[in-house]
Amino acid sequence: QGASKPFTEVIKANIGDAHAMGQKPITFLRQVTALCVYPELLNDKSIPSDARDRASRLLAACGGQSAGERPRGTRAQCHLPGPPNVTSVSPGSYSASPGIELVRQHVARFLQQRDGVAADPQNIYLATGASDAIVLILKLLVSGSGNSRTGVLVPIPQYPLYSAAIAELSAVQLGYYLAEDRCWALDVAELRRVLAQGRQHCCPRVLCIINPGNPTGQVQSRQCIEDVIKFAYEENLFLMADEVYQDNIYAKGSAFYSFKKVLNEMGPPYSKAVELASFHSISKGFMGECGFRGGYVEVVNMDPEVKEQLTKLVSVRLCPPVSGQILLGALVDPPQPGEPSYETFMAEKKAVLSALAHKAQLTQEIFNKTPGIHCNPVQGAMYSFPRIDLPPRAIAAAKEKGQAPDMFFCMRLLEETGICVVPGSGFGQREGTFHFRMTILPPTEKLKVLLEKLSSFYTKFVKEF
Repeated sequence: QGASKPFTEVIKANIGDAHAMGQKPITFLRQVTALCVYPELLNDKSIPSDARDRASRLLAACGGQSAGERPRGTRAQCHLPGPPNVTSVSPGSYSASPGIELVRQHVARFLQQRDGVAADPQNIYLATGASDAIVLILKLLVSGSGNSRTGVLVPIPQYPLYSAAIAELSAVQLGYYLAEDRCWALDVAELRRVLAQGRQHCCPRVLCIINPGNPTGQVQSRQCIEDVIKFAYEENLFLMADEVYQDNIYAKGSAFYSFKKVLNEMGPPYSKAVELASFHSISKGFMGECGFRGGYVEVVNMDPEVKEQLTKLVSVRLCPPVSGQILLGALVDPPQPGEPSYETFMAEKKAVLSALAHKAQLTQEIFNKTPGIHCNPVQGAMYSFPRIDLPPRAIAAAKEKGQAPDMFFCMRLLEETGICVVPGSGFGQREGTFHFRMTILPPTEKLKVLLEKLSSFYTKFVKEF
């Protein structure tokens, strides 16, 4: 509205959008995608041969029509591994509903190399980002009414996708608290408490885990994952493992363990009985390709009749964006040693992850120098979730405005500094505690200014109230 503000720009530290924060795309991923979208570039010898080879194979796997689109309804229910008879190939066409078969095969190979466990492409469904796949699985699992309505255990704090999807499906959210005093660790005793309470008014069927954590940035230990799997087995719960930040591990001593790998290594009865859906995305990691909307879900030990219903659900949406599928295909079929793109690809990947690790450490150090701000180590993912002490007068002022206290703080922060973060009340938190989530994605120098500016504002805010 033309009002004068005491800052020159709004710093959007509220969302995990790497490229919006200045991160450069990974060259190989963009080259393969560009080649598929504009195949005339395949004749350009300045583009490395391995990128052109990948694009040629992906194009051959796209079921394109000469008009760039198949008639609506002709293949939505068809899941044949090969493309139909066509006069041309084009990523502007629909793919098979579960995704391009070649990409599903490459995802399976990627998972096998990651986990040392065989993966079946027919258990892999490509999606419009991991979010789409998460909602799809929840939609599949929710049923009943009254006391038999499905209950879904979700971490608190949690990524609001879960609470929104649960509300939309009229399921019952059962929030289990992560232990902030132990770097947001997951406690099975807390799971048991919430499960017992939930069974008094609903039918708990699903347990959601976010690892590495959003918004809390923790990385669960292998022992924790084993304990969760045993709990799911004992209580007959379907496990949903949100693993989209699996490349984003920073803290010394932390490591990513996939639920599938741990489940398999635990052996029977767990490896044969626990039903699992795990999710990954091109939006996070070192890729940051949020706008292409690509991801997948792999299902393990799913009952064949239930899987048949999942396939029907997938068919209704026609297919995920083919450009996102192509970029995912390039991600899971990266350059290999000796190929022309390998050194650049590895250097770009290392640069992104090293910078994020440095910024994770920087965030923790600067925040913890400020009395009243308490920041756990950012072990992984892309966010910090500091706890802030708010004076009683600030809490009273927030109440007068009809706002949560941390929302009141975040709005004042935005109005006076241009820094946009998300109040912890949007993610859930223990009663009487206040937090905010901010991304560590801005360039290092801008992040340092942001952290110092935010810390100074907090000190001024506390003195005011």
